[in-house]
Amino acid sequence: MQYGTALGDALLAVACVACAWFVGRARGRHGEGDQPALFCAQLGFLLPAAAAGIGAVRYGFDPSWQGAHLWLSQASSFLGLPLLGAAALALGRGWTWSRPNWGRVVLGLCAFFELFRQMGYLEDYRLALHLASLALILYTGAVQWPRRTPPLVAAAVVALFLLAGLAGSEGVAGPLRRIDLFHGLLIAAYPLLAWLLLNLPGSAYRPAKAL
Repeated sequence: MQYGTALGDALLAVACVACAWFVGRARGRHGEGDQPALFCAQLGFLLPAAAAGIGAVRYGFDPSWQGAHLWLSQASSFLGLPLLGAAALALGRGWTWSRPNWGRVVLGLCAFFELFRQMGYLEDYRLALHLASLALILYTGAVQWPRRTPPLVAAAVVALFLLAGLAGSEGVAGPLRRIDLFHGLLIAAYPLLAWLLLNLPGSAYRPAKAL
C-alpha cells in the first residue's frame, strides 16, 4: 500500500469537490446564459475529484480498484480539463453558448477521444488537448487586463499544470514519488482555477447586494 499517495489523492479529491461546490454556490449570481458554462465547469472539477477519490481507495485500501481509477483518470484528462478551459473562455469573453451547444462540445470530445484511440495516437491527442486547454486558460486571464490578478492567476494555473505534466506519475524525483509531486501540484492548481472562473465577468453577472 502507498499511504502517502492515498493521502495525496484524498486531498486532491477534497480540493476538487470544494471547487465544484463553490462554483455551484456562485451560479445564483450569474445570468441564465452562464449556467451551462458553470455546470460544465462543475463537471470539470467533479471528474478529477472522482478519479482522485477512487485513487485514494486504490492506493490506501484495495489495489483491485486500479481499473476504475485508470478509467476515471482518463475521463478527467480527456474531458475534465478541456471543459474547464472552454468554460473559462466562455465566461471570460462573455459568450453565451446554449445547452445544446455545450452538449455538442461534450459529445465532440468523446468522439475525438474514440477516433484518436482507434488510430493509435491517443497520447499525442492528450498532449495537444491539454496544451490547447491551458492556452485557453492563459488567454482568458490575459484578456482581463488591466485587472492584474486574473492574468497572474491564469499564468500560475498553467505553470502548475505544466509542471504536473512534466512530473508525471511514474518513478521518483529525489525523495518523492513523482505521483505524490503530481498530486501536490494539482492540489494547488485546481483551487486557483476555480478562483479564476469565479472572478470572470460572464455574460450577465449580477454582483451580490451589500448587507
